[in-house]
Amino acid sequence: MSPLRQQMHDAMLVRGLALRTRETYIEAVAKLARFYPAGPELLTPGQVEAWLLHLVRDRKLSFSTVNQAASACRFLYGE
Repeated sequence: MSPLRQQMHDAMLVRGLALRTRETYIEAVAKLARFYPAGPELLTPGQVEAWLLHLVRDRKLSFSTVNQAASACRFLYGE
């Protein structure tokens, strides 16, 4: 696990998020990192939004799945 993901995981533990929520958020960030190999720590807000749009338009994922990914990004970037 990268230092950024470890930091995110630790912050989720402190906030008392459920195990499944932590797993889902970490997996969403891993998918974001695979989409943009440079790594999530270097992304702009526009790139994150483009990834979320990719999930909706190209992957045709459900609203709840995309919402989970968006929530993971908000948690990761502290919004």
